Amino acid sequence: MQEALYVMLSSQVSRERQLTMVANNIANINTAGFRAEATTFESVLSNTGQVSVAFAGSGKAFLKREPGSVNQTGNPLDIAVKGDGWIAIQTPAGVRYSRDGRLTMTDIGDVTTVNGLPVLDDGGAPLALNPAGGEVSIASDGTISQNGGIVGRIGLFQIAPGADLFRAVDGSVAVDPGAVVPVDDFVASGVMQGYVEGSNVSPVIEMTRLIDGQRTFEYAASATSSLNNELQQVIRDLGPAS
Repeated sequence: MQEALYVMLSSQVSRERQLTMVANNIANINTAGFRAEATTFESVLSNTGQVSVAFAGSGKAFLKREPGSVNQTGNPLDIAVKGDGWIAIQTPAGVRYSRDGRLTMTDIGDVTTVNGLPVLDDGGAPLALNPAGGEVSIASDGTISQNGGIVGRIGLFQIAPGADLFRAVDGSVAVDPGAVVPVDDFVASGVMQGYVEGSNVSPVIEMTRLIDGQRTFEYAASATSSLNNELQQVIRDLGPAS
């Protein structure tokens, strides 16, 4: 009976983690470049007792890489990254990678994210333009021109398919530096000027996961309560006789 109680408790813990994940995904449905988080559930076999018991494991969380929808904005500093490319940004914790292409330019010409983090060029240096240099044109390979002259190029990078991505600041991701290489195929992984990529969160899928997670959590909570009551009754029945 105790083994069953522990199994139900482990199920509640894993489902609570899933519900937290789903809630965060839903909260970021309209966040540009946001990557939905999911988890792979697993069972953990314990042989420490008299009977082998399979507990619900916490699973491994991962960020989904499928692209989000692309929306036209008309803003010349907005870019949507195509294919597997990522733009690099400088954060206090180091270089991170993002799909949020809502770029801005400061009064002195520094190109930043909407939250003020420097965007890096293809050499890893902060990207800067001439604030008085006229209209900005961005080619599919990230090359930036003003008044017909090239002034820089947005750094575009690819992350190895099997690399683990970790949620970081400003909607970006952290990754092992060894898993990142510059983009060399700008047809498959270039940029589109005047567009922004939305999140890759599917409202239908997330709502389905939310309902399923809530029902499973409630079932496990009910079963846990029932098992606990039965255990207490057994203790009372087997207690010392007066």
